[in-house]
Amino acid sequence: MNLELFKTFYFAAQYGSISKASEKLYITQPAVSRAIKQLEDNMECTLFIRTPKGVKLTQEGEILYKYIDQAFSFISAAKKKIEDIKNLLSGEIRIGVSDTLCKHYLLPHLKRFNMAHPAIKIHVICPTTPEIISYLKAGKIDFGIINMPFYDEQLHVKSIMEIQDCFVAGEKYKHLSTQKQPLSEIAKHPLILLERSSNSRLYIDRYFQENSISVTPDFELGNIDLLVQFARFDFGIACVIKNFIRDELEKGYLYVIEPLEKIPPRSVGAAWLKDVPLSIAARELINSLECESKEHCRTFT
Repeated sequence: MNLELFKTFYFAAQYGSISKASEKLYITQPAVSRAIKQLEDNMECTLFIRTPKGVKLTQEGEILYKYIDQAFSFISAAKKKIEDIKNLLSGEIRIGVSDTLCKHYLLPHLKRFNMAHPAIKIHVICPTTPEIISYLKAGKIDFGIINMPFYDEQLHVKSIMEIQDCFVAGEKYKHLSTQKQPLSEIAKHPLILLERSSNSRLYIDRYFQENSISVTPDFELGNIDLLVQFARFDFGIACVIKNFIRDELEKGYLYVIEPLEKIPPRSVGAAWLKDVPLSIAARELINSLECESKEHCRTFT
């Protein structure tokens, strides 16, 4: 049944007048009368009684109006909700991100986004990269923030910040920081690396392999904070992300040991399913992360 018929009925019932309904709908009075007659024929009942003052609902018309009124209220509420979402006055974002990226990268950005859009609900979980991908494919999160490079034909991955891996150490190995060292020399000392399951560890393992160096780390730890602490307490040389240890470097807790074979920079990326469109709020947050990170990179040294 044509929804326009119900709309015409609704306006005629609301105003109790064929002429008033025609004004509000911008159609002629005969068109209103024809629509009501067609609806009555379809419903096989009389919906209006014509009176000198206009039209009055029959018992059947009262029942229909009650439900049509509710339906139009739901439609209006839906339109309002969509407008709110479009204007970032409502909605939610579900994000998957590792502990390290959440603490050292995402949190400050989330604070600024929350201040700008306080009505947007943000849910964050902190699994490993493989778990983030599983959550994405299961529809449990809107997007994930992962260390790149990462390739999956089902995902769209957008670079949002460049990062730089580096080797660092405490006082015991400070002498190695006075000049660039061959990677083979760095590999002679105790190495502190992330666990093999991490994307960052895979990247560094490839870096060693490409330079024909085989390494067996003395310590394999779960996050960058532990790497930093083990390096500070002179257990060896750690491979960490330079962007996330500015305070330790500025305060002299750690020293950068630069290899002659430069570690190529890489990126942090936002990943989401190719065949599932992002919500307006999620797109806004990703764009915000990208813009703020570019501005941060201009000032980072």
